[in-house]
Amino acid sequence: MQNPKTLWIKSPLATLDSACAGGVVVSDNTIIELVAKGDVPQHSIDDTFDASEHVLLPGLINAHHHFYQTLTRAHPVALNKELFSWLTSLYPVWAKLQPEMIAVSTQIALTELLLSGCTTANDHHYLFPQGLEQAIDIQMEQAHRLGVRVHLTRGSMSLGQEQGGLPPQSTVQSEETILADSERLIHRYHDHAAGAMSRVALAPCSPFSVSSELMKASARLAEQHDVQLHTHLAETHDETEFCQRMFGMRPVDYLESVGWLNKRTWLAHGIHFNEEEIIRLGKAGTGIAHCPSSNMLLASGMCPTLDLEAAGCPVGLGVDGSASNDGSNMILEVRQALLLQRLRYGASKITHQKVLNWATQGSAACLGRDDIGEIAVGKQADLALFRLDDIQFAGAGDPLAALVLCGAQRADRVMVAGRWRVTEGAVEGLDIGALKARQRELAAQLR
Repeated sequence: MQNPKTLWIKSPLATLDSACAGGVVVSDNTIIELVAKGDVPQHSIDDTFDASEHVLLPGLINAHHHFYQTLTRAHPVALNKELFSWLTSLYPVWAKLQPEMIAVSTQIALTELLLSGCTTANDHHYLFPQGLEQAIDIQMEQAHRLGVRVHLTRGSMSLGQEQGGLPPQSTVQSEETILADSERLIHRYHDHAAGAMSRVALAPCSPFSVSSELMKASARLAEQHDVQLHTHLAETHDETEFCQRMFGMRPVDYLESVGWLNKRTWLAHGIHFNEEEIIRLGKAGTGIAHCPSSNMLLASGMCPTLDLEAAGCPVGLGVDGSASNDGSNMILEVRQALLLQRLRYGASKITHQKVLNWATQGSAACLGRDDIGEIAVGKQADLALFRLDDIQFAGAGDPLAALVLCGAQRADRVMVAGRWRVTEGAVEGLDIGALKARQRELAAQLR
């Protein structure tokens, strides 16, 4: 059997880790050597890529998203609203989603993420109106076509307006249907192996859209099949009031009561915790996906990131839905995290290295992965390379800091599992013009 070719990504302009200042050597889907500055690889090299004009990062990892929402960016019915009124405005629109809309919006979201340096993406899809029962299958197919590593969650809503929840009845499913399909998707798509390109997690949407029984049953199923758990929690004060009214307890108490307060779980947003709750979350090792742009747009608040980290929680980054962010750009989200969190903790504690770490190792830990998120021997060859030749970088000093502070928007090259998926700012094998045109047509249909 022929040995896989080796590629030396040589002498990057800057990196997160000085250990690879001379570059990295990739073989098949794996990083096999870090090269110190001024050294040459010990392995024999088949090909070399000159990265002397590129900042080299581990592939960015998006820990929370809703791909379908790329169809409803800046939607007229949802402008200038906070979470609950924003949701109730958009639920009737989203109830009209069709299979092609899921396929195209998934392509759009993953393409936008890829172009921003993202190599692994989580999606939280929880809408399954009639005719959309295969939504996760459609997403998996598109991810495979684009060559992106994905953690897709089988979201769910079982608590409709008739049961005191927020979503309309046409968007909810029975708990039996949800659990049966969750198990089907785990069996079909979840790969437990290191280097997995597809994994499945279970993700009842939120305390205001699912029952306690479904939360408990999902926790049991996740433990049975050793998969992760994901949900929205502590995003707004409205949610806290809902939990107190509906369940007689605050969100973290509710999370514990249904068997979710553990390291299998990662939460989207995690804003409104008190000090005692942060200690409990940290002790449990529960992950938090910080979504700064969404939190700012919906005026939800600021995640206490450093407090959560200090307590023991993994903290990652998510772009969240493209209707509560109006973008799916991971490198821009890194900058937003830096700016927002400096308001809370100050400039000296929130550095560009810190927020880049959230977007890589932190997000990987949220997803339960130790094979991605850093440039190290034995890790997956997921890499993002950025040029600094756009006008906003003219006059910049420190290249790594400039990437974040000056507002990088697009990667020049992106590698996933050892394969170039973006070259010279374009996604390999994709007619992006046709894709954008079809997305516009489908979005107009929804409006």
